[in-house]
Amino acid sequence: MGDRPKTSGEGVAQPWSISIGAPDANAWFVREVLPLEAALVQFLHNNWRNESEIEDLLQDIYVRVHTAASKQLPDSAKSFVFATARHLLVDRVRHERIVPIDAIADPEMLGIAQDEPGPDRRIIARDELRRLQLALDRLPPRCREAIVLRQVEGLSRREIAARMDIGPGTVKDYLAEGVRALADMFYADPADMRRRK
Repeated sequence: MGDRPKTSGEGVAQPWSISIGAPDANAWFVREVLPLEAALVQFLHNNWRNESEIEDLLQDIYVRVHTAASKQLPDSAKSFVFATARHLLVDRVRHERIVPIDAIADPEMLGIAQDEPGPDRRIIARDELRRLQLALDRLPPRCREAIVLRQVEGLSRREIAARMDIGPGTVKDYLAEGVRALADMFYADPADMRRRK
């Protein structure tokens, strides 16, 4: 492998077994890491869709692994190499401002939280909101007002009583009646809802 690569690449935190120098790291790298290349390339192909970057990713992984091994050898070369590969892919995603939607084959493998729900979850949420609005529209007006003031505006019972000019006991009754009615309407079997109309 020649001289130790000159880089500021960071290794992955691992338990270490032996403190060594660069010549021993070179021998370890040839003996333990290079035989993993086919599996590592396959891993990169499965988890990074931009084929033109695979060779660069492989070299970056090698640099990180060798740099870390020049200080201390990891207990398990295979675990360390694949952990380094995963961390490199995560770093690439985090450092790029715009990531093409198809850059990563399996974002869950990387453990990256996705900020936006997928189209299916948006459709489900939209449908649930529509159903909730229909259920709210079917409530008696004063009951609906109490529910909206409590659940949407976050007012206390006392504040609702003052706003609606009614007693706190009446607010409690409206809220209980509204929640029961919403639960019945929202979670009822659609066939039952059609029969009630």
